Amino acid sequence: MIIWLAAVIGVQFVGYAGLLLLVAAAVLLTPALTGRWLAYVWRARWLLLTLWLILAYNTPGEAIRDMAWAPTFEGMAEANLQAARLVAMLACLAWLFLRLGHEGMITGLWGLLQPVRALGFDVERVVVRLSLVLENLQEPPKKGAWKQMLAAQPSVSTGQESLHLSLAPWHLRDSLLVVASGLGLMGAALL
Repeated sequence: MIIWLAAVIGVQFVGYAGLLLLVAAAVLLTPALTGRWLAYVWRARWLLLTLWLILAYNTPGEAIRDMAWAPTFEGMAEANLQAARLVAMLACLAWLFLRLGHEGMITGLWGLLQPVRALGFDVERVVVRLSLVLENLQEPPKKGAWKQMLAAQPSVSTGQESLHLSLAPWHLRDSLLVVASGLGLMGAALL
């Protein structure tokens, strides 16, 4: 999860070449992610379109052909870059889901949040809620499910009664990967 987090943060600092390199590395390391990644992109199509329109029309600059209603050149350039970054982040998310799975993500999040427990943060509650969200995201909702959610007495879902976490021991390889991802993030930020 630390490598994924570093990649998602690093995506904000790189251009098209860095994004292409990140996505190519993810696809080469895990060829099975292509189908899931494309499904995520398809599900996010309205978000991508909305993001593009907002940035293209609201970024100051020179309008195309000096038409008042047209997007700006600068806005379109920024919109294209941000949409490409979001698509690359979706590739990273597909890689994370394939690499760790549902239980691995929950366990990883639980482990990463342990240091904030000293601040009074309820780690167990966050992990259980995220587990429920991920469980509901595994399959698309049935057609018309939103009407049932708005009903006076929605149906009660029969979900998992308990959550079991199996923690893997920390190895030297894990420390090396954390250091490598931190160096990669610093390198991306300095470019």
